[in-house]
Amino acid sequence: MSEPARKPAAPTRRKAGRHRGEGQWAAGHFTPLNPNEQVKKDDDGLNVRTRIETIYSKRGFDSIDGQDLRGRMRWWGLYTQRKPGIDGGKTAILEPEELDDEYFMLRVRIDGGRLTTQQLRVIGEISQEFARGTADVTDRQNIQYHWIRIEDVPEIWRRLEGVGLSTTEACGDTPRVIVGSPVAGIAEDEIIDGTPAIEAIHRRVIGNKAYSNLPRKFKTAVSGSPLLDVAHEINDVAFVGVRHPEYGPGFDVWVGGGLSTNPKIGVRLGAWVPIEDVADVHEGIVGLFRDHGYRRLRNRARIKYLVADWGPEKFRRVLEDEYLLRRMADGPAPEAPVHHWRDHVGVHRQRDGRYYVGFAPRVGRVDGATLAKIADLAEAHGSRRVHTTVQQKLLILDVAEEQVAPLTEGLAALDLTASPSAFRRGTMACTGIEFCKLAIVETKGRGAWLIDELERRLPGFDEPLTININGCPNSCARIQTADIGLKGQLVTDADGNQVEGYQVHLGGALGLEPGFGRKVRGLKVTAAGLADYVERVLRAFQEQREPGERFAQWAARADEESLS
Repeated sequence: MSEPARKPAAPTRRKAGRHRGEGQWAAGHFTPLNPNEQVKKDDDGLNVRTRIETIYSKRGFDSIDGQDLRGRMRWWGLYTQRKPGIDGGKTAILEPEELDDEYFMLRVRIDGGRLTTQQLRVIGEISQEFARGTADVTDRQNIQYHWIRIEDVPEIWRRLEGVGLSTTEACGDTPRVIVGSPVAGIAEDEIIDGTPAIEAIHRRVIGNKAYSNLPRKFKTAVSGSPLLDVAHEINDVAFVGVRHPEYGPGFDVWVGGGLSTNPKIGVRLGAWVPIEDVADVHEGIVGLFRDHGYRRLRNRARIKYLVADWGPEKFRRVLEDEYLLRRMADGPAPEAPVHHWRDHVGVHRQRDGRYYVGFAPRVGRVDGATLAKIADLAEAHGSRRVHTTVQQKLLILDVAEEQVAPLTEGLAALDLTASPSAFRRGTMACTGIEFCKLAIVETKGRGAWLIDELERRLPGFDEPLTININGCPNSCARIQTADIGLKGQLVTDADGNQVEGYQVHLGGALGLEPGFGRKVRGLKVTAAGLADYVERVLRAFQEQREPGERFAQWAARADEESLS
């Protein structure tokens, strides 16, 4: 007798919960899942330029739509700056409109860090006329103005674009500036000149509405320098010069790097790309990020989260199968750089027999008048090119040997030395509370003060050292990858008062043994006590280091007492 048929099991009743998809377009999740996605869906950020030119610049700040003001205007390099007089304790408490001043930061994108002296002079003139003299060199090779009025923006654009510069997609959820080796095409030790690739990438994606709505910002680096001089490990995508044993010079592809509150070192795809294919591969990766990137939660929207979840093998497979429609060749990893310094500061011979001179402003802070003088000085000594670096430094290229000495003397007269102390050379700082609405503490002035103090206290210190100062946890100044990284926060002083201070990260690095610095339990330093602390740690390093040992290596093994 056959067994009676059984009733199908009753379906398991699951508790209703919120949608757990990541908001990926490729999975069909087109409904905006956070306010930023809604703003982008309502209107492409590139379209705001017309409203700036025809409405806002004529009617003034109060006429600006809120979604344009705090969203789409970033697509054209504009952020409202912090209203003066608001202390760091109120940064996370006040609403955006309470923090907004009626002035803007305006970022000029400088792809590859490449400027002519004419362009630099125009940047300086705009600074003096419209930005109260401000013109900071950033750690992504850009120039940032402050105190910009909306009424002046169309004229600023006209002047910048008249010399081939722009602010297009300098900010926003877009392909940001393409950083590149500042000595591309001239360095004696260069593996491959990445300039044609940077130019091709720019033509393909910048201002292209196919890529103007990404899940978050997208940072690109291209360099053929063996010094690994573009911080490729912490970019969303990077093309790093290598020599393939069979195919010759080309690029190794890295994806998924980034810092902020969840730092990740990028990973290699294991693929070698010839220079003529770099723009194709880049466009494929941007498209993959657009379609598969996470849009549900903004704090998980950078490509580093997708790469971490997928792994490099799956990422490469999807890139090749769905976007490139071909296989990339396998290739070697880049060799470790020989030198710790990667900023090109100093006097260096070019492959054509001329020289380039790299020099160090204090924590990237210059002004419009100084930039114009740099342009004049370069031209007076036979140069027409000035380049920026990702370490907030500047280079004058194509200097004849007999012009080097008078040029360096002229730079020194502007307080721009080509032979800086280790402290001036290695200290970077973000914008800080002076202008940034996210900042908690002051950075630029504190960094300049720290340089002066350390030069006075430790005049003979000549070891390579990086000190990166950030005004908030977002790590615009790369605190986790510095020898000494300082994250701004409010701390309690000896008298129990809440004062400006820093959480300390020690022993981070890029290039040589890349990794993130360690945090000593409970170690926080007041701003007033910062120089005392750094001096104490550096003296301990000098006393305890082994021969040839770098600061990061020592910090990794030192006991907490030596680091406190």
